[in-house]
Amino acid sequence: MSRIGKSPIAIPAGVTVDVKEGEVVVKGKLGELAQQIDSVSVKVEEGHVVVERPNEDKDVRSKHGLYRSLINNMIIGVSEGFTVTLELVGVGYRASNQGQKLDLALGFSHNIMMEIAPEVKVETVSEKGKNPLVKLTSHDKQLVGQVAAKIRSFRKPEPYKGKGIKFVGEELRRKAGKSA
Repeated sequence: MSRIGKSPIAIPAGVTVDVKEGEVVVKGKLGELAQQIDSVSVKVEEGHVVVERPNEDKDVRSKHGLYRSLINNMIIGVSEGFTVTLELVGVGYRASNQGQKLDLALGFSHNIMMEIAPEVKVETVSEKGKNPLVKLTSHDKQLVGQVAAKIRSFRKPEPYKGKGIKFVGEELRRKAGKSA
């Protein structure tokens, strides 16, 4: 039995979960999310969501914990939301935004202009003496992670000086330089 899959998900106040043939719809104060479900059955009972599997096929067993985690992330997202913070480490690296347009100066000949999805709120923080930060907030964990990964891909942190775009709290594996 899947350890993650068999634990029930508590539904917080202000969140509604609807299960219709093959789809789970979660609504809350921050928005609405839907997920297609196959191979497992989802039931809402007494303020909890329970994910059960009909048989012990390998495909069904592998999706049991997956769908439980996806539904749990949907419930957390519409009630609390998710925030990812990126840090720009490097001399002259800057970030600014006008609405949903993110402007990054990363040492290339031109600035990178990126249009952020409307479901993701973007905020840039620039303080004197500190590295610029880009904060991404959304109710969709998958989308906010995808946008953060795309921004990070413009200039990944390099292992010698640590310059680049990194997640706040990310530990980088550093290498020693040339031994002279």
